[in-house]
Amino acid sequence: MIEDMSSYLDTCKQELNEYLSHALTTNGLAAKLYESMNYSLMADGKRLRPALLMATAETFGVSRRDVLPAAAAVEMIHCYSLIHDDLPCMDDDNLRRGQPTNHVVYGEAMALLAGDGLLTEAFRQLSQPGLDIPASRQLKMVHILSSRAGAEGMVGGQAVDIERTGGQGSLADVEFIHLHKTARLIQASIEIGALFPDLSDAQWSALSTYGESLGLAFQMIDDVLDVTRSTEELGKTAGKDEEEGKLTYPRFIGVEETKRLAEETIQAGQQALRDNGISSPLLEELQSMVLVRSR
Repeated sequence: MIEDMSSYLDTCKQELNEYLSHALTTNGLAAKLYESMNYSLMADGKRLRPALLMATAETFGVSRRDVLPAAAAVEMIHCYSLIHDDLPCMDDDNLRRGQPTNHVVYGEAMALLAGDGLLTEAFRQLSQPGLDIPASRQLKMVHILSSRAGAEGMVGGQAVDIERTGGQGSLADVEFIHLHKTARLIQASIEIGALFPDLSDAQWSALSTYGESLGLAFQMIDDVLDVTRSTEELGKTAGKDEEEGKLTYPRFIGVEETKRLAEETIQAGQQALRDNGISSPLLEELQSMVLVRSR
């Protein structure tokens, strides 16, 4: 089943990459900016967040191709966050997705602008005509993505992460950082995908809970991988969290307890789906892959 899921994710990735390859093209004076944006956007990432959006919609009979603009929007938000996260004023990293980070290749100023460009382009993708859904739902998608990616979500989590790096903190601080910095955008991917089909409020809320649980477990496993895998395996610098004094789950509760907590968190998401009559082998298998991934 895992092998089948790997093939599914590869298919989602190929379809998204084909769409993204035509999303940002220009021959004008801003060509270098677009080159910088595409350098990071087309790097060999997992594309997990857009795949989750596509899988959620497909679970309820919506074609993956019908949600590609929304999937692209989520990936652009994620990609912009990685570019900014790697800047010298933030985490100061030189490797991302197996290649030199954007600022190493294009300089800090252009990397900053590339991130800004992708952030803005994401909302153009999500708000464009032709998504074949009611305007009220499309507006809700824009609201969700801006909320989950902004100061109440990913950006807020990043801010607290910076404040706590190298200092003291608590397990509650770790949960806040991981919930906002990582889990909220994964949750948004599920929530947006769940707005394409006609679902009840209860079903949508259950999928939102699933997304939050999946996002938290994803970051817990990310913490584990940072201390158990090599740079070559991860495609980014290994051991950096510990070196910089980041607040992580293994730092407070150890590797094995972090793994156990990730499994427990995943089960909470599964229970939310079951309690609302949602049966999806696809979504359940995606949860399993988060727990056993190697990068």
